[in-house]
Amino acid sequence: MQEIEYKYLVDKKKWAQIEKPQPQLIVQGYLHSSVEKTVRIRIKGEKAYLTIKGKTVGITRSEFEYEIPMEDAEAMLSEMIDKKIRKYRYEVKVGKYTWEVDEFEGHLQGLIMAELEVESEDEKFALPDWVTVNVSEDERYYNAVLIGAVVPPL
Repeated sequence: MQEIEYKYLVDKKKWAQIEKPQPQLIVQGYLHSSVEKTVRIRIKGEKAYLTIKGKTVGITRSEFEYEIPMEDAEAMLSEMIDKKIRKYRYEVKVGKYTWEVDEFEGHLQGLIMAELEVESEDEKFALPDWVTVNVSEDERYYNAVLIGAVVPPL
């Protein structure tokens, strides 16, 4: 399966002014992280997932995601993963698209990013006014890199 995803920074002042749905807490960590692939454990709300992603080329990469038992995810995050990302995800509908907006906690506090998955790299869409800089191809904004960042790139 292919994932084609754009990533943008978010204007904090404009974001604070819009009406938002209830967010879901996400806690995630990486069992493996390299340029070629990442293997992630994620708890999102009441569900847990194992996700394997291939090398990113442009804004496209292979992605395989499987729901796993919550107890397994909690054990792996606790026993096998030292660094974790905690963020609150808002799913915001804008026209026919659903934007996923993440507000990070901990050492990434203050970083807000918006992601949009599309069907093809050529797909055209309008940007909400709270979206700013396109960081889709900036590796500093990959979650697997952010997890070890001393301070968030802004």
